[in-house]
Amino acid sequence: MESPCQRRCCLDDDDTCVGCGRTLNEIRAWSESDTAQRLAICQRASQRLLQGNT
Repeated sequence: MESPCQRRCCLDDDDTCVGCGRTLNEIRAWSESDTAQRLAICQRASQRLLQGNT
């Protein structure tokens, strides 16, 4: 599974990327995460972007 990185990396005050919606901890964990974990990260990130929580 490819990274959801949009190459617009900029962290907000909550350490959430405004480009992909992942938290700093999720970005760090990505390379060691399995497919199920990556899917969960992507779902949470998508929700953050939809809710404007970045």
